[in-house]
Amino acid sequence: MRLWVTGYRSYELGVFQDSDPKVLVIKDLLKRHFEQKFNEGLEWIISSGQLGVEQWALETALEMKKDYPELKVSLMYPFSEFGNRWNENNQAKLQEIEQKVDFCASISKSPYQSPIQLKNFQKFMVEHTDQASLIYDPEYKGKTKYDYQLIMEYQNTHNYPVTLFDMDNLQEAAEQYSEKKICNRDNF
Repeated sequence: MRLWVTGYRSYELGVFQDSDPKVLVIKDLLKRHFEQKFNEGLEWIISSGQLGVEQWALETALEMKKDYPELKVSLMYPFSEFGNRWNENNQAKLQEIEQKVDFCASISKSPYQSPIQLKNFQKFMVEHTDQASLIYDPEYKGKTKYDYQLIMEYQNTHNYPVTLFDMDNLQEAAEQYSEKKICNRDNF
């Protein structure tokens, strides 16, 4: 199974540092989700590397390769020179991920020119993956709404399962993560 993972950008979740506890909660949620999907036949985790959920998903998948060496991770850019306008630190993080993934390519071989490149990227992703997982809540809009809308339309004519983690799921994940940390501390 090839899984497209996307979701909120970091700023849409109010996350401006890697040390934000929300990052740990989301990575824990993603790890548990990926483990479940792996048991269902997950082979590839594919994302574009946007700041936020997509990078956290790629980082989580790369960390999981220690326990799941057959898991493959792919970084698919919508266009060439993706992220080149980001600050130095964010560019370095993306470069580090790029060096660790099993496969990396750009859908468009040109630098960003128009929104059609993003639409072509979305089309490529649904046509070259078997399902999607989104950290996105339709009640709390963000840039992921375009991916969500495309997936909903695609589902009208294709068998394309989607797992949606909304704000309630994130709150529940935060509570589970907090309980796990308390249990780990008590066992020390």
